[in-house]
Amino acid sequence: MTAGGYTAAALRSLIPNFLRGFAMGTADLVPGVSGGTIALVLGVYRRLVASIRKGAGALGALVRVDFSGFAANLRAIEWTFIAPLLLGIGAAILALSHLIESLLEDHPVRMAGLFFGLVVGSILVAWRMVRRRDAATLGALVTVAILTFWLMGLRAGDVADPSLPVFFGSGAIAICAMILPGISGSFILLMLGMYANVLGAVNDRDLLAVGVFAVGCVVGLASFSTLLNWLLENHHDLVIAAMVGLMVGSLRVLWPWPEGTSGTSLGAPSGDVLVPVLLAAAGLVLVLAITRLEQRVSGPVTPGA
Repeated sequence: MTAGGYTAAALRSLIPNFLRGFAMGTADLVPGVSGGTIALVLGVYRRLVASIRKGAGALGALVRVDFSGFAANLRAIEWTFIAPLLLGIGAAILALSHLIESLLEDHPVRMAGLFFGLVVGSILVAWRMVRRRDAATLGALVTVAILTFWLMGLRAGDVADPSLPVFFGSGAIAICAMILPGISGSFILLMLGMYANVLGAVNDRDLLAVGVFAVGCVVGLASFSTLLNWLLENHHDLVIAAMVGLMVGSLRVLWPWPEGTSGTSLGAPSGDVLVPVLLAAAGLVLVLAITRLEQRVSGPVTPGA
């Protein structure tokens, strides 16, 4: 491919990658839904983890005062992919945080139904990526699903007036969940009692708190991405099966009755049932339709992608 052709192709990918990031950022705002799930559905998960790992390598080289290694790792990053993706994530968080917060507060059951369907569709897509469906992969799926279901039942009260180090630590922990399909960074923040504080800082444009939280995210991501990339390279099927288990277990948070996304207790469908069920079906169909469209644009999502 000529240099001009490569540049043209890279430029044509900027807007689609921004939109992928926007979808990921939107998902990360919702407790129980993960941006990593969206990346997996859209077929860019491996590219995302690889780019993050190279960025972590650049940070590591900088800490070691290895400027040549720092530059080499920066050059290796797929910037035409990762830069618009990150811009899309940031744009979604800034543009939609208030809207998502309002919808979750005013229509918790219906929103939970929609997100439940989105995650079920994502489970179907992700399971197709497992090449070897044997006792080991099934065992990983079931074990992780049970553990995640139990963990999702844990909640903490909001932290009152958190300090900046608490914002930093929350970012470092939550970001690991944000790139794992099935584990919602928003829900991790709920478990830490920091969800309302972080969302409030974004809505209030508290740049210091948001900046410290972002630095924590960078540090946590750099530490976790190398391990995740190695696992995907060497144990792909087990890792994907475990990720499917994460998504299955996370459905506990999105079960619409009786509290929607505002709680983790489970009950029989009652009251507002028809609309949440229809929204769940619409969410499932939407994921499958987006996956089909993505495959037409970028090619089939292969198990190793």
